[in-house]
Amino acid sequence: MARLQAEHVYKVFGRRPEDAVRRLEDGASREELRADGTTAAVIDASFSVDEGQIFVVMGLSGSGKSTLLRTLNGLLEPTAGSVRFDGQDLTSLSDRELRKVRSEKISMVFQHFALFPHRSVLENAAYGLEVQGVPRAEREKRATEALHLAGLEGWEKSWPDELSGGMQQRVGLARALATDADLLLMDESFSALDPLIRRDMQDQLLELQKTLKKTIVFITHDLNEAMRLGDRIAVMRDGRIVQIGSAEDILLRPANDYVASFIQDVDRSRVLTAGAIMVDADEVLGRTADHGETIRTAEDFLAAAPATVPLDTPVAELFGPCSLGTVPVAVVDAEGALAGAVPVQRLLSVLGEGGQPGGTAGQAGGTAGQADAVKTETVKTKTAKTKAADTRAAEAEAAPTETADKKADAGGRQTAADGTADVQPDGKPDGMTGGKPEGKVIAGA
Repeated sequence: MARLQAEHVYKVFGRRPEDAVRRLEDGASREELRADGTTAAVIDASFSVDEGQIFVVMGLSGSGKSTLLRTLNGLLEPTAGSVRFDGQDLTSLSDRELRKVRSEKISMVFQHFALFPHRSVLENAAYGLEVQGVPRAEREKRATEALHLAGLEGWEKSWPDELSGGMQQRVGLARALATDADLLLMDESFSALDPLIRRDMQDQLLELQKTLKKTIVFITHDLNEAMRLGDRIAVMRDGRIVQIGSAEDILLRPANDYVASFIQDVDRSRVLTAGAIMVDADEVLGRTADHGETIRTAEDFLAAAPATVPLDTPVAELFGPCSLGTVPVAVVDAEGALAGAVPVQRLLSVLGEGGQPGGTAGQAGGTAGQADAVKTETVKTKTAKTKAADTRAAEAEAAPTETADKKADAGGRQTAADGTADVQPDGKPDGMTGGKPEGKVIAGA
């Protein structure tokens, strides 16, 4: 059942935003509005998030994803459309009612931590409970429990500037967990962290989710992070949601060329599963098993298969089993019943195709004959390359030896090109600071 629903949400900044929404509905482009001094940050966004689901909104900087997130808890009021949480229309609430919902039912984890530098780790984690008016003893108890869940046991009395970036983000996560809010909004919460710490935080979130089963909306511009965390993913471009689906849906059936180009560098073997790429088990019937007998029934197939794997087995773990024989790997469901098969040709073709817009899993598969043709051509190419290499080696032996100076002149240097993280500006609630403080601030100083 959907706990969070956004229906035809628009957010426009500038003069006469309602007129801009009408123009957008009539077909005006974002660029036409910008020429008139109006910015359409979110355009006709609709989606739902089920209970216990991690819903990831992914897009490049300027796509509108962070603005969309802020309409979900009322930090930004939608220009048009509605946001419902547990059936309650948040866009119709008064300011006082909205603050109550935010303090009790919806928590937010910011990109730049937003910790009070003059409060201890425990006091920061308990801040949301303090706003709710929870007595000190109870809020410290709940905050301590949340810090333990976030992996910060023993750091309760420390100051924020004594923690690493990853630890500071854990405090922010503990603050959100301490209120026991039903909905967590996470705005690029791990984007400012180093890669190893970032992956550790992703692991921490997934582990917590197994127990807490929170409803989470997670914003990111990192495709691999989206694929790893998201039960469902929304891809945004220029203020619009261009596709919603599971990681497998988006990899195997990108909605358009933009999504296809977005996913081209994803490690498909770590995202796709046996259940996503398997073919119908009936395609195996009639084949000859390695021991020479014909496979006639599902039982024959299960007995002849080199391995049996569950539906959720990552494709990366199928290479070994698929190499053990000519019979495909058998895929079974949670009850152990035969669900499908993964032939080696299917495995290779799915990893080789880049995701054509509007394609299907079946179209991605190809045929055994095509795969055999590719293998034959590869062997021919390797043979030709080997002969050419032998010829070059013989010529090199006959040629005069280069002098050391010539070798030095011929040598080149490699330079490494560093990329920079694309970080969006982060909005912060009143009274909160962002980033790591330079030093402690003493209350009253």
